[in-house]
Amino acid sequence: MAQPQSNAPSRAGTGAPTSGVIHVRTRLTANFTVIANALAQRRGSAVTVGVAAYILSLPDGSIVSIAALCAHFDEGEILISRALRELEAAGYLVRRRERGPDGQVRTRTFFYDVPHGEEQPTPPSNTPNRPAQSRKSAERAAPAPSPAEPPSPSPSPEAEAAHPSPPPPLQLDDADPQAVVILASLRIADRRLILSRREVAELAPHVSEWLARGLRPEEITGLLTAGLPPHFRSRPARVLAHRLREVPLPAPPTPYTPPTQRSVVLPWQTCDGCERAFRAPEPSSCRDCREAA
Repeated sequence: MAQPQSNAPSRAGTGAPTSGVIHVRTRLTANFTVIANALAQRRGSAVTVGVAAYILSLPDGSIVSIAALCAHFDEGEILISRALRELEAAGYLVRRRERGPDGQVRTRTFFYDVPHGEEQPTPPSNTPNRPAQSRKSAERAAPAPSPAEPPSPSPSPEAEAAHPSPPPPLQLDDADPQAVVILASLRIADRRLILSRREVAELAPHVSEWLARGLRPEEITGLLTAGLPPHFRSRPARVLAHRLREVPLPAPPTPYTPPTQRSVVLPWQTCDGCERAFRAPEPSSCRDCREAA
């Protein structure tokens, strides 16, 4: 006798996808970093996403130079510098030169979890099936305060000093035109010295300070382009900023030299006796005629 057959599935469906990745999530309470989906799923180089994730995992104050990143990753300087440029162009990485209280100009690096200048859209609360957000967006999204709640207190001066807001970026239109021309003309002396508008705006105040110290434009160009290394480990603007860091001494004042007195040239006269021509202040006889007389 034939065995009975059943058309029912062997087990009930659990809702898991039949293909593709299946996430096995673990709730972490410490030592984890939250990354926005826009950055983690960014199309392009995997090195760029890896460098961004590594920088986000570091505490504030960590060194994120090309040398420090090359010491951590297996990739070389070319891929690391290319990744930093892509993050800078996308708005995640911002480098700014600031003058400290001691007068030294230093480069500060700001890294944003969302592109700088963009606000993350907030989905409506009444949408039942909204797309899943990243953990960082969910944790940072604060609930809107109700009318009954008191307003949040303003940050104290100590908190503002501990976490200062980044200064506004410099504008190229406000820079010294002569300094802009000097920086833009550097590529004529060296084809590698190609600067962007933001880099020219950051370097122009230092060039203006050199001009105020009495240096001529051709002298500044020669000092910035002489003895450059055969290969740059960073952007050319970093090399130029390092050379412009030390402000030259002003030229000493030129000592005053009084004008020399010019000798008076006497006019020609004709001797009354021998009619010889000689120089004298007024008509008279020559010396020989005066001695004979």
